[in-house]
Amino acid sequence: MILASAQTKPKRGNIESNLNDHYNLIDLASQNQADLIVFPEMSITGYERENALDLAFTENDSRLDVLRQLSADKQMILITGAPILISNNLYIGAFIIKPDCSISIYTKQYLHSGEEKFFKSSSGHNPKIRLCNEQISIAICSDIDNSPHAENTAKAGSTIYIASLFFTPGGIPNAYKTLSGYAKQFGLNVLMSNYCGQLWGLDAGGQSGFWDKNGKLIANLNDADSGLLIIENIDNTWTGKSVKYE
Repeated sequence: MILASAQTKPKRGNIESNLNDHYNLIDLASQNQADLIVFPEMSITGYERENALDLAFTENDSRLDVLRQLSADKQMILITGAPILISNNLYIGAFIIKPDCSISIYTKQYLHSGEEKFFKSSSGHNPKIRLCNEQISIAICSDIDNSPHAENTAKAGSTIYIASLFFTPGGIPNAYKTLSGYAKQFGLNVLMSNYCGQLWGLDAGGQSGFWDKNGKLIANLNDADSGLLIIENIDNTWTGKSVKYE
């Protein structure tokens, strides 16, 4: 199994440009034989609150068509983020796009302070992903600040925990400590995807990483460059490498 974590520098509200970056990174992940790629929180729009409703996606949004086709062509599962409208409620969500062109939605369960003014939270959209005899669960950003989220993931039988984030440099040490702790405490392999550059008036911390189920950091990216963290499992041993995206 090969997993890819994308570290991106989106342009706020520029969906076309951000999607083009997605297409290129998916192609780069395919060149590295990835079975799955994850992008940061609200990766398609960039992190937004006030403008989120104007940029929101729906489950069958035609703007996802190229991603669906890429998933089928590359035989790769895609996890991409956006503000998502479901039954007239706005959520911070992730689209899980599979090679059979099906789409399921994960919604953020624990909102960061201030997000509740614009978004709803929900635990009702929490699909699992099956890949190579592993079960994968998703977290979005402040989900990881609430330990029941990871604990429930393990209780549900998941073996891989994927965190799609927008963390600033100041938040990275705590994120690393938290995710390493979850890996060791709950026996989870943990993959993290974060932005780099500046977004929503804040610097992003980058350093997307992967921890094995013993809590050991196997590989990570730097804090500045867009690219991919490629993680491979061969005979129950994980290895990682970075791939820069120009």
